[in-house]
Amino acid sequence: MTWPRDDAKLQRVRALMEEEELDALVVRAPDNVLYLTNFWGMKGYDACVFPREGEPVLLCLEASAEDAERTAWTSEVRLIRGYDPADPRPPLARTLDAAVEAARGYGKVGLELSLGTQASDRMVGEPTTYTKAWFDAFPGAADATPLLARARAIKTAQEVERIRLANELAAAAMDHVREHLRPFMKESEAAALWQGYVHGVGTGWRGGKVELALPFSLVWAGKGIKTFTATGERPVLEGEPVLFEIWVCVDGYWADHTKNLVLGELRDDYEELLRGLMAVYERAVAHCRPGASLAELDRLVRDGLAEMGYPGQPTHPICHGVGARAHEPPYAHQAGGGTIEEGMVLAIEPGAYWEGGGGLRVEDNFLITRDGAEKLSPFPDGVVRVG
Repeated sequence: MTWPRDDAKLQRVRALMEEEELDALVVRAPDNVLYLTNFWGMKGYDACVFPREGEPVLLCLEASAEDAERTAWTSEVRLIRGYDPADPRPPLARTLDAAVEAARGYGKVGLELSLGTQASDRMVGEPTTYTKAWFDAFPGAADATPLLARARAIKTAQEVERIRLANELAAAAMDHVREHLRPFMKESEAAALWQGYVHGVGTGWRGGKVELALPFSLVWAGKGIKTFTATGERPVLEGEPVLFEIWVCVDGYWADHTKNLVLGELRDDYEELLRGLMAVYERAVAHCRPGASLAELDRLVRDGLAEMGYPGQPTHPICHGVGARAHEPPYAHQAGGGTIEEGMVLAIEPGAYWEGGGGLRVEDNFLITRDGAEKLSPFPDGVVRVG
């Protein structure tokens, strides 16, 4: 689907550029290129020069010319050769040459100097990284990462629509797994059910609103539930939860959930943990209103888990932004600052884990409205019974 140019988003970026007296941004992280141009590249060899005044320039591989023509909001697209018989350098070196040329004449330029993570391109398998030459080519550049984080934290109506698509698809895939999950399936087989639905049914989702849907997951059964480990071959057993830590990406916009299924009746110890965790989760969601403190949100969740008997948990963040990346600012941290604002989309994810394996996490995405937090996924929280 070709989305109309999101002028509200671009105007906010330019207003922030004016505040910081930046004449142009030069970005090459796939999520920032997407954010500013609506072009989602295949290999991460693309870039954008986005001026405070005037038209932006998209730089992309020749092989992506048709995609750029169809999806990009920029009127000027400069094509980069993926292979040049006279130039043995990798394609990104030619992208850099083109970026330097496109940025020539601008005074103060902003670069993604402090970017720690970036979203994947459409191909995913070989994420690109920045070379020293990229930074050396723009001496005296300002760090544009905080500016872009501020702009991206507040979603436009179009961005919310795109995030809703990702949330709806993630939920539909969970409904599919709920219908087909069976005892003694491996974690990896349960994951394949979910991933196959997202990619197979999600590509072309909602009558073609989604051009490409990509799934990412960690699936753990019973004692396999931990804070950070790979999906394995542990079997799905009756009475023990199966936890789906899942990301859906639809044309560059993301959903990030943790959903749980159980075959039969949930075991008593898990049921007790679930009751306490859901009480903490519901208090956290109720806290999320415009003007509320992000630091207090983190403290509220961690204090609640400590009262349950899980001090120091979880080891992962309990709240972060979602949009053109699955994890993006703002983050809630008790030693940090910041407030929750209308228009943010936040993932809230408390979890508690047992020594030796087992535990639970719940997570959904919430749009912050003037009245509070609106849950974006139609799939239930907690632990959902199969059958």
